[in-house]
Amino acid sequence: MPALPEKVPAATPAIDKVDSSYLETLMGYNATRASLKVIELFTKRMAVYDLRHVDFSILSIIMHNPGITSRQLCGVLSILPPNLVGKISLMEKRELVSRRPHPQDGRAVGLYLTETGAKLMANAERTATALEDDVTQKLSAAEKKTLMRLLQKIYL
Repeated sequence: MPALPEKVPAATPAIDKVDSSYLETLMGYNATRASLKVIELFTKRMAVYDLRHVDFSILSIIMHNPGITSRQLCGVLSILPPNLVGKISLMEKRELVSRRPHPQDGRAVGLYLTETGAKLMANAERTATALEDDVTQKLSAAEKKTLMRLLQKIYL
């Protein structure tokens, strides 16, 4: 049995203001806080399309790269192949995506948006653009450009 401290410390006074100054010096903390805020708003606004963050990303990449293969999609979005298979199957059931033979590689299958998927994504991307404008309204155009460039330097 562990020994009890000899003296019980006096009660700590209530904290009036929380000190998070150390955390605010950490890149990961700040990036996470900003990301959580954007994702929270994104989730609310994409609910009307029944799209989660990863679904939107997958469909957007397919929209802008018709015929992309699953392997390419996994690479660009850092998704594990088993996780993508289920996502694509659900998107096919929703009639948002179709699979067709790849034009250059007979062994591969290309992914394409259906007409329904293209309409949904046109609206969803407009919503995403409006969201980005809303969450960055406190930044100047130059600050937005700099922030985007700096963030991409970290993950690209």
